[in-house]
Amino acid sequence: MAHYAYIKDGMVTQVIVGPDENATENLPEGISSWEEYFEQKHPDLDAVKRTSYNTYESVHLTGGTPLRGNYASKGMIYDAENDVFYSTDPSGDGVTYTLNTTTWGWEE
Repeated sequence: MAHYAYIKDGMVTQVIVGPDENATENLPEGISSWEEYFEQKHPDLDAVKRTSYNTYESVHLTGGTPLRGNYASKGMIYDAENDVFYSTDPSGDGVTYTLNTTTWGWEE
């Protein structure tokens, strides 16, 4: 089982559960990855990217390899240049945050 983020205009619109990214024997002919498969099924999207449920601020919570900064959820930003997901700026009520581009988390 793997999770895939649907992306439109740099924002995550939905996250789905899909086939394991290594289960390539079930891919239709001519398709090389599940990301590509979902992109072709949804041409209205800009991209579909796998996301790791166990990745938070560039750390894999169970000791594995972190993937794309953070686990994606609806409303998060997808930065294509850095290939990462991060939440929108939480600044407000007089508090200003800065995005840490190493951890992809917000800091006061």
